Amino acid sequence: MSKTEERIISRDCQATAVPSGEMVTLPKGSKVNITHRLGGNFTVIWDYGMARIDRENVDALGEELPTSVVQNSLKIEHQGPPDESAIWEELKTVFDPEIPVNIVDLGLVYSLNIEEKENENYNVNVKMTLTAPGCGMGPVIAEDAKSKMRDVPGVTEVDVELVWDPPWNQDMISEEGKMQLGLI
Repeated sequence: MSKTEERIISRDCQATAVPSGEMVTLPKGSKVNITHRLGGNFTVIWDYGMARIDRENVDALGEELPTSVVQNSLKIEHQGPPDESAIWEELKTVFDPEIPVNIVDLGLVYSLNIEEKENENYNVNVKMTLTAPGCGMGPVIAEDAKSKMRDVPGVTEVDVELVWDPPWNQDMISEEGKMQLGLI
């Protein structure tokens, strides 16, 4: 886990409460401690618990997005199907705000299919799960995955379906993910 850094929120800032997934407003002047900087999003602790500040609001923390996040979000003129490996790389920038391992290495992404529609429009269909069925952050994580996959050149539409079969377990975590979590 990374060292926490205290910040003062410079303007009212929309955030997502963790783990409920509810939208909250962190008022200007609130003290927060940054606990994670993952995939362009920030996880913070404040007076009322934990929250995730999306990349669109990092200026309220006095932060800037890493250059790699900015470059990945620029649409490039593209013809033909999207690069599947680029989609997987984007999914590796999506994190559960409570766990410092991306959703791919956590084993949460069960399938990824690229489907050509008419006129070289390509849809990406993903089936993924969560570490626990009752996780309120599920829709937030799924939306984050959608947003990042839409940034891949050639992707027209994205559908993320949350599934519960098979149930997730720790054996699904990649070797790299297990190393990051100190499981091996």
